Amino acid sequence: MSGGVNASAAPASVSMPGSGPPPDGETRVLRLFSLPRLPLALLLARYGMQLRLVAPGELIPGSYWGESEAGLIRDVLYARLDTPVHSVLHEACHYVCMSPERRAALDRDAGGDHAEECAVCLLQILLAEALPGVGRERMLADMDAWGYSFRLGSARAWLEQDAADAREWLQREGVVDASCGLTGRCRC
Repeated sequence: MSGGVNASAAPASVSMPGSGPPPDGETRVLRLFSLPRLPLALLLARYGMQLRLVAPGELIPGSYWGESEAGLIRDVLYARLDTPVHSVLHEACHYVCMSPERRAALDRDAGGDHAEECAVCLLQILLAEALPGVGRERMLADMDAWGYSFRLGSARAWLEQDAADAREWLQREGVVDASCGLTGRCRC
């Protein structure tokens, strides 16, 4: 999660204090080693990204939070087999949602504003639905377990009651269509 937003400042804020997961969330979230990587690589390629695996124990290039969190440098998403799937999707969604200028210069910190961060969270859930073995329910649970924080108390409550602005942002930027279906296009 590049450049998280402070929980007190935003309705659908994502906040990650420190540089790692809460201890109780660490073992409960889905990790990259649990998934077939070809569907993930193909999903990322649809948006012009490549997935590059890093050897076990190696530092992940471009990781904002360090530890096992995914990293971004331009169009390459770096991860290890112990990287949480939510982290891979969140960073991929930052890439999709940022402006072309920021995308071209991307190295670790995706930046963006509150509205973009909300769109990233919603897109993360939508992309999870496109991956075998992940899906919406698992993504919502993993977001909560890892420590994403939302004004309404959970990722599900936010999605069901407070994500209209994120849907509108994604539609306006051409990332999803009018029915919130994926277009396969990055923000222009």
